[in-house]
Amino acid sequence: MLLTVKNLKTYLDSGAEVVQAVDGISFNIKKGETFCLVGESGSGKSITALSIIQLIPKEICHHPEGQIWFDYRHNDGTQEQVNMLNLTEHPRRDIRGARIAMIFQEPMTSLNPVYTIGDQIIEALQLHWPELNYGSAKQRAIEALAQVQIPDPEQRVNEYPHRLSGGQRQRVMIAMAMACEPDLLIADEPTTALDVTVQAEILRLMKDLQERKGMGILFITHDFGVVAKMAHKVAVMRNGIIVEAGSLQQILREPKHEYTQELLAALPENMIRARAEAGEDIKHKQDLSEKKSILTVQNLKVHFPVKKGLWARTASYIKAVDGVDLTIKEGEIVALVGESGCGKTTLGRALLRLIEPTAGAIFFSGTNIVPLKRREMQPFRTKMQMIFQDPMSSLNPRLNIATTLTEPMAVHGIGASQEARLDLARQMLIRVQLSESHLWRYPHEFSGGQRQRIGIARALVLNPKFIVCDEVTSALDVSVQSEILQMLLDLRTERQLSLLFITHDIGVVEYVSDRMVVMNAGKIVEQGLTHNICHAPQEAYTQELLAAVPRLYG
Repeated sequence: MLLTVKNLKTYLDSGAEVVQAVDGISFNIKKGETFCLVGESGSGKSITALSIIQLIPKEICHHPEGQIWFDYRHNDGTQEQVNMLNLTEHPRRDIRGARIAMIFQEPMTSLNPVYTIGDQIIEALQLHWPELNYGSAKQRAIEALAQVQIPDPEQRVNEYPHRLSGGQRQRVMIAMAMACEPDLLIADEPTTALDVTVQAEILRLMKDLQERKGMGILFITHDFGVVAKMAHKVAVMRNGIIVEAGSLQQILREPKHEYTQELLAALPENMIRARAEAGEDIKHKQDLSEKKSILTVQNLKVHFPVKKGLWARTASYIKAVDGVDLTIKEGEIVALVGESGCGKTTLGRALLRLIEPTAGAIFFSGTNIVPLKRREMQPFRTKMQMIFQDPMSSLNPRLNIATTLTEPMAVHGIGASQEARLDLARQMLIRVQLSESHLWRYPHEFSGGQRQRIGIARALVLNPKFIVCDEVTSALDVSVQSEILQMLLDLRTERQLSLLFITHDIGVVEYVSDRMVVMNAGKIVEQGLTHNICHAPQEAYTQELLAAVPRLYG
């Protein structure tokens, strides 16, 4: 057995309080096997991984019970069963990175921004293989980048992390982890928030490396589609304990524990199935044929100049949005999908004049808002709102929620007094399933799902008619995601809201949208009814996008 975890307990010291982050879990991983650990945020998945590799500072952590047995392969080929909890720091360092490697969730915060990616891989190689000279280590780094399909690895080895895309940075993390040929790879949410095509490539790459190297993988995720594609065995974790474990087929097809059943039922794929089995229409379809258009976009372009030379002359343009035509009706949800860099977010922001269009027209309720000056745009600001992807960065950390919600109302003259505005804010918090008492808290005191609800409340306090939702469910747990989606559907019905729903999650698209628009390289390549495009895409790009989606069944 490559790894055996027995009754592991990891308790974290938080001031006078002790948090039982991992509370007596047991599992094992064989060579060449993928063990998926799933569960919601705060369940203890990442703490389990960090406990195995012993990366939690001793000042805040202790293990009252448990054993972590690892089959340690020495450089001379001999093997020894060691308990990671009892090892001194020197042998731990020998194992960490060389025999057990870890891919962290957010590569941009895990890579050092002041070193090239080549230097960071070379550092790991020379640390574990000190006999390797710089030239040989650099060649191995180039080979590692080529192995993870980084284009032009000889050039990219000298690049800094900020010059790479999210998918490329994640591949660099895999290359760094794989460079020393580990026996166990710990992957902590390695594909979260990546495009489905990039995600598919990375999962394929990990499986290929596993088959060639025979390594075991501990794969941490909350995406059951990824679980279905990768796992041999699955364990479901909640509140620091494993509530259910078994083979992939057993967990997906015959879950025994109520929590596992709830997680699976909350997946968009299963929510659509439940509707169909109940005899409901697959999408709560409305009769939109007689509805008026609330938004009409004609030949919209957003070009960003690329300046070069001593005098910073414009050498070329990045055509982020390049001639888009789009119509959204009252009460309609239109999903905008495509890979990172295709122009989705730029288009969404341009529709609200948060980014100035280069050319084209945007008709909102019959008025072209493109030529309007700032003062003339003011009345439209209450009718057009945006819910941002990352609520933590879009909420002011110095303002409590009361100020966050009442300030926009005061600017636009909503509410006769501050007390009246506070009453409206209380009603809105209740509507998004939060408590009135939350008014006096600050953003850092909330979970990710709660902050997203606050972002929705902030958009709704002005009673808009049209909202751009930019990746509002990315990186959320499936149960929180299902609550947010259902809330948006309910609000659409109550207020006849029109939504432009920007996302890369095709499962969410199928569940929430009436129509689907596919974007690539600044242009719309296909659009139509969501059901039609998802089941019979016409364009090659759309077919490739849909084929890359990891499915729970089949």
